[in-house]
Amino acid sequence: MCKGLASLSTCCLERYRKIHAYMADVWGFGLQDMEEGTATLSLCVCVAKELKARLGSILQKPNWNLPSCKIGKHRPTLEECLRWKESFEKLLSSKYGLCAFTAFLVSEFSEENIAFYFACEDYRNTKSLAKLPAKAQKIYDEFIGSEAPREINIDHETRDITKANMLAPSPASFDLAQHKIYMLMAKDCYPRFLRSPAYQDLVSQAKPGSKITRQPWPEKKV
Repeated sequence: MCKGLASLSTCCLERYRKIHAYMADVWGFGLQDMEEGTATLSLCVCVAKELKARLGSILQKPNWNLPSCKIGKHRPTLEECLRWKESFEKLLSSKYGLCAFTAFLVSEFSEENIAFYFACEDYRNTKSLAKLPAKAQKIYDEFIGSEAPREINIDHETRDITKANMLAPSPASFDLAQHKIYMLMAKDCYPRFLRSPAYQDLVSQAKPGSKITRQPWPEKKV
């Protein structure tokens, strides 16, 4: 077993093993590879499937999900990995980028941020206004309420405004809280992700998306 695992609590160790189970399913290498040094935990897993499972009962929308992360042999190209450095928005708009970023948040035990962000995206795009009150309450209870199991880190003013919005839910009820979490990820989590071994490993192992076309040698004049 790799160094440091013996010191982990039972809860953390179980979470570690679950992460590597997803890693094996998604990236093609698992816990044993990690322990033998042929892969890194930072590159481990994309847990969109796990987030979907967690949020499915909350949002009650079967087709809601984060991008599919069954990557298999189709890895992000070097060009795509480098584009993630251009902006946080470009990272989130990339299926593989979102997967890698979510995996990074899971490794830091802060995946509630990205889960809340996409729960708000789904909520705001709800077409039936009659469904808003129930969906709003479920999101509030999960992420914002005083006993929320996945409480997000927002200031008291934002929390109070969001709580007041629950009296008459509208598509914009979570806009302020969502913006706060987006900025938190953009200013804090995103820069750390770019500096992390997770991102560095992806870049170093990624291959160019297209072959460089060699220019023909000029013909010699006789």
